[in-house]
Amino acid sequence: MISETVRISTADGVADAFVAFPDEGERHPGVLLYMDIFGVRRVLEERARELAGHGYYVLVPNVFYRHGNSPVVDIPEFIGADNRQEVAGRVMPLYQAHTEERARRDADAYLEFLAGRPEVSDGPVAAIGYCMGAVLALRTAAAHPDKVGAVAGFHPGALVTDAPDSPHRLASGLAARVHLGIAENDMTPEAVGELERALDAAGVEHTCEIYPGTVHGFTMSDTAAFSPEGLQRHWDRLLPLLSRALTAG
Repeated sequence: MISETVRISTADGVADAFVAFPDEGERHPGVLLYMDIFGVRRVLEERARELAGHGYYVLVPNVFYRHGNSPVVDIPEFIGADNRQEVAGRVMPLYQAHTEERARRDADAYLEFLAGRPEVSDGPVAAIGYCMGAVLALRTAAAHPDKVGAVAGFHPGALVTDAPDSPHRLASGLAARVHLGIAENDMTPEAVGELERALDAAGVEHTCEIYPGTVHGFTMSDTAAFSPEGLQRHWDRLLPLLSRALTAG
């Protein structure tokens, strides 16, 4: 396994990113992995390495690079009830500054980076994400239907809103297979229903699944929200999706 930090030129600067891929001298399908609101840190680097072990080139960009290299803010080793509000308060301004326009420009650069890597095979890539990253993954896939063959989002952020550019309104631009692993407290039943109707109307192959016994953030082992069962279900859904969509070995 090879893992390293890389630098990616974007329209607004240079983004630092973590990459992991098999040390086999072969080419592998690319996966763009979007971080949750707490940023690129050890748990996401471990997630990237584990996914790379299944035969993928995994790119984890620091979405908040405009404010500095990772770690942009100091994140404690464990985020629990006693410190979550304080930590969230420090990262929320970074999240709020990451507009849809910025996200779209960045996605162009991330996909261009993957396309130019000799370790990445030809063909579609996947966009996956956690929390806010699920929204970024869906937006990336809708903007680049010719490049993104799979989307996966876990404990997603706001996928259904009243905004004209709400992520669920982008369904008609998707050509990817989609899986959304939703915590029990992520979305109302009405919002899930609206999301599924949008995906159905667009003819998108998809699953929107409520993961039982989970709360928002369930895949992140450095938070009190972590659910081992939820994380395993995440792998049970993610790996077959990638294999079908990206024809990985």
